[in-house]
Amino acid sequence: MLQELTIRNFAIIESLNLSFQEGMTVLTGETGAGKSIIIDALGLLVGGRGSVDFIRHGEEKLEIQGLFTINAQNKGCLEALENNGIDASDHMVVLERTLFQSGKNTCRINGKLATTGVLREIGSRLIDIHSQHEHQELMNDEFHLQLLDRFAWKEIAPTLSQYKAKYAEYKEMKAKWHNWTKNEQELAQRLDMLRFQQDEITNADLRLGEEESLMEQKHVLANFEKINENLQNAYTALQGEERGLEFVSEAMRYVGAASDILPEFKTLSESVASSFYLLEESAMQIRQELDKLEFQPGELDTIESRLNELNQLKRKYGKTVEAIIHYNEEIDQEILELSDRETHLGQLEKELDNAKQELQKLAEKLTTIRQKAAKQLEKQIKNELNQLYMEKAIFQVNFAIPESEFTENGIDKVAFYMSTNPGEPLKPLSRIASGGELSRMMLALKTIFSRHQGITSIIFDEVDTGVSGRVAQAIAEKIYAVAVGSQVLCISHLPQVAAMADHHFYIAKTTTANRTMTSVTALSGDEKVEEISRMIAGIEVTDVTKQHATEMLTQATKIKSAKQN
Repeated sequence: MLQELTIRNFAIIESLNLSFQEGMTVLTGETGAGKSIIIDALGLLVGGRGSVDFIRHGEEKLEIQGLFTINAQNKGCLEALENNGIDASDHMVVLERTLFQSGKNTCRINGKLATTGVLREIGSRLIDIHSQHEHQELMNDEFHLQLLDRFAWKEIAPTLSQYKAKYAEYKEMKAKWHNWTKNEQELAQRLDMLRFQQDEITNADLRLGEEESLMEQKHVLANFEKINENLQNAYTALQGEERGLEFVSEAMRYVGAASDILPEFKTLSESVASSFYLLEESAMQIRQELDKLEFQPGELDTIESRLNELNQLKRKYGKTVEAIIHYNEEIDQEILELSDRETHLGQLEKELDNAKQELQKLAEKLTTIRQKAAKQLEKQIKNELNQLYMEKAIFQVNFAIPESEFTENGIDKVAFYMSTNPGEPLKPLSRIASGGELSRMMLALKTIFSRHQGITSIIFDEVDTGVSGRVAQAIAEKIYAVAVGSQVLCISHLPQVAAMADHHFYIAKTTTANRTMTSVTALSGDEKVEEISRMIAGIEVTDVTKQHATEMLTQATKIKSAKQN
């Protein structure tokens, strides 16, 4: 659940720090005071789409931070945190998001930098925001299959996962089949091109390590004169007129004679003698290397030509000789398959047919699970709608004729149908629901899904749109029922909803030094009576409206006590 929320420089909010508790929290205030802005900030915090337009005018950045606690039942969130290497052993999660005027976006989870995608993945398992956008999704038939799958997620997830894996395999196999069933001319052209490439690579007679060896030879030939000159000078210094070795030989004799007189020079004599013999051997090796050196003018051109040939092949077939050899092996295999196209195509068609049969079985299994879940959802929706004064409404999950082709989610096409009045035929939800009916329908779904998803923080942004009277009271009681044992934050204009709240925040907009700011005040006692009176009466608060507000609060206390017991 959401414990703390800090917002800085978001729209008209300069700085805001809020603490939340379990149960039902209502946020009320005049239109435009910033109630929905707080929900928008929460949406951004849990991975919503960001924009520099959110940043308060004149500021460089906006910052949002939220502290959440998670219970052991929210396994989806704990697994997502672990999979992303985020430590939450204390069952606490801090989400942070910063947006800069430059467009830079920074996200952190428990202090660790994260992508917006990871923030959204974690955030979606911490808090569920119900807004007008979801009303629009409910009016879209394509969204209904997702809702049904969410309802039956525990039952459907294993099979759906198997289906998706098999579907990906089937799509890849089918793409290969399409490639193999192209017209004969394309395949013949492909075969000719591959054979040309194969001949070019084969005729090059590539050998691993050849390029490195050629580069080394090129280096030697390119520096032949310098190598020869240096070796000649070294040999001359040792054995030429400069008599390097002869001088060392004389030094060896003189030190040897000295060691015959004084034994303590024996080690020095041996060292000089050893140096002489090493130099003598080195002079012989230099002479041998000079004898081997032979410059052939055409050899460098030959090496250059071979290296150029290798570079041409690398530009066409791979970055290295090894990669070219590997590519040639792939060509060999494809040529073999193209040459025996009918046999290969037959084998591929057999594999495709087997995959299709396996996919069909999984798709039918999905359909069976969904149809069973649909009956349970219909029953539970009916029960919820009864409590929201829609006793005559009929709700049905309609399964259309299965798709002729597989989709990512199976072969099912699902749409929610409804009849709100006796005698009226069932019609798609998008064609019959009014604003108030749609609000109650979504609230019924949220009530049901809150039991299935393990998310203990739910946000209702003006879920009571288009209702009043006893329906408003029913919605207030339904929201409170969702909040029992969890946490619900609710923006509302209905006094019935405000009266049922465990905690009440009043959002106000003030202007100071020509700047607009939003402030939040926690209400209790007389303050709560005053605000509910304003919600009942509008601008003018009277003793009668205050009495009415007090009665609503008293009645709400009784209802809440009964529900808790």
